[in-house]
Amino acid sequence: MIIGLTGGIASGKSTVSKMLTDIGIPVVDADVIAREVVEIGEPAYEKIIETFGADILAFDRNLDRKKLGTIVFNNEKQRLALNEIVHPAIRKRMKDRVAQWQEKGYRTIVLDIPLLFESKLTSMVEKIIVVYVDEELQLERLKLRDQFTDQEAMARISSQMPLQDKILLADEVIHNHGSIAESKDQLLSILRKWDCI
Repeated sequence: MIIGLTGGIASGKSTVSKMLTDIGIPVVDADVIAREVVEIGEPAYEKIIETFGADILAFDRNLDRKKLGTIVFNNEKQRLALNEIVHPAIRKRMKDRVAQWQEKGYRTIVLDIPLLFESKLTSMVEKIIVVYVDEELQLERLKLRDQFTDQEAMARISSQMPLQDKILLADEVIHNHGSIAESKDQLLSILRKWDCI
């Protein structure tokens, strides 16, 4: 079974992802892959330079994410152009990783995709778990974790689909308001229900 794991910024998704790895279920992390596909020499890297020019490179020839970010966050057309290059590369690499795990005999694989719904990637998974916290706790955790002001934290939270909407689209929800042990109990009971452990 391919399970999609998603949530919102500072909802505790990474904690749940680590729990899965700890119990021996392979996790394919979209964020890690997003960094891999734009490394020097990768086709997406070459295409980005072709599209945006060599000015977006740092002195070591790696992409200067900040420069690229400034271009795409202020220009919808440029942002879409970047997504056209990066998203197919990420999807392909994720599918390749899943195939590798399947070849090794794993029957449950988790795709950790922060923007699973926003990026319309639900067709890649059979079941979806959303890690949920209410907005007040999400705001507090984010401010604490990244030293953000209220305004900075809210801007990041509102740039994503609200967690309230995500839980309506989930097969199962982990309510991550209590202790790590309570979240782990919820995770294990979902995996047992789906016959994954």
